[in-house]
Amino acid sequence: MLVTKISALSGKEATMELDVTAEQLDRFENRVKNREYVQTIFPHLRGEEREFILTGITPAEWENTFSKQEIEY
Repeated sequence: MLVTKISALSGKEATMELDVTAEQLDRFENRVKNREYVQTIFPHLRGEEREFILTGITPAEWENTFSKQEIEY
């Protein structure tokens, strides 16, 4: 199913093809009320796919944003 989200980082709209159902997306939208974790609703998805559902951040955007940061100690 095509899932479209707005990135929490950039505000840009992105779409990903994910192996989810409309029922799962409905459960996700009601997860707080139903006290369900995203991992429970989508156990078969990779972490970056669940991250996209939660925040709209694509794997490429995550990589571009965080891989180039220098860590100072």
